[in-house]
Amino acid sequence: MSNRFISVRELILGFLLWLAVAFLVAESRWNRLYEKPVLATDEAVDLYLAEPVNADGLEKALEKQGLLSRREEFRWALKTLHWSNFREGHYRFSPQTSYEELFTRLGRGLQDPIRLTILPGQTRNRIVRSVSEAFRFDSTALKKTLTDSSFLAEARVDTQNVIGQLYPATYDFYWTASPRSVINRLLKTFEENIISQYEQRFKELDKSVNEIITMASIIEWEATLESEKDTISGLYWNRLEKGMKLQADPTINYAVGERRRLLYEDYKIDHPYNTYVHAGLPPGPITNPSKGSIEAALFPESHDYLYMVASPEGNHNFSETYSEHQRKSAEWRRWLEKQYRIKREQERESSTN
Repeated sequence: MSNRFISVRELILGFLLWLAVAFLVAESRWNRLYEKPVLATDEAVDLYLAEPVNADGLEKALEKQGLLSRREEFRWALKTLHWSNFREGHYRFSPQTSYEELFTRLGRGLQDPIRLTILPGQTRNRIVRSVSEAFRFDSTALKKTLTDSSFLAEARVDTQNVIGQLYPATYDFYWTASPRSVINRLLKTFEENIISQYEQRFKELDKSVNEIITMASIIEWEATLESEKDTISGLYWNRLEKGMKLQADPTINYAVGERRRLLYEDYKIDHPYNTYVHAGLPPGPITNPSKGSIEAALFPESHDYLYMVASPEGNHNFSETYSEHQRKSAEWRRWLEKQYRIKREQERESSTN
């Protein structure tokens, strides 16, 4: 009886020991798969997969960023959790990310959005460059979308005017978004914030959306101070109403392709956007204007100004008559000459020291 009692006790102890070992092993496996941080990083990291990858492709992508320190454990975790294929996209992982979270999010394509900020006052080329750099698609694909007349017609805009309706704001997108979905979102935001909100004002002015946005784009480029936009808008509309040429320097900058101090010969350039040569508004917007510039174009200040010139304070001096404008322009030229003289003297002094 005693031998039988001992063998049963030993059997029970052995079973309990096996359970304990099994529990410890299971706990260790659980910890390694579901709790243990697996990425070699002390801060959040962004992982971009341009296309779907298999296990080997994911391993190479993580190694390329220096995020994989335990290759054999990584492969074991893949087999244990039965993951073999992973979706393209942008993923942001914290330093505490486990194998289970890593594989599940990549395997199911649970992306993190990217943040895109569209700044106001940007030319078409600058917008194409900044937007395409933020997404998986390239600049060629985006340019093609912006010149696709059939696609743009669905959004009630044409290739000439689309730049002015790329509404400046901060957006959240998925990195894998298509060029069409991005442009659609920007145009829809423009419609919600401008066309729908100011529909009655467009009717009161008897101006088209393109006319207002083209004017706003010039104001955007011209005004250095928000407080001057309404005044500049009134001045430009005054010129057009009197049959004068718009003579807006920003349109010359657009024609020559850069934002710089203009030279005498620049004003003679043969270009449809040269408002010193061609009457009326230019064929389309030169930038994507801010809401403030659009509101200035819609609600211009009422005054009799027809001329303006820059001032040393960084704003503009406005005039109603050409003679007054000539006097203020002469003051501006004298100030500029003084600044150039001071600069030359400083350069001479630095070269002799």
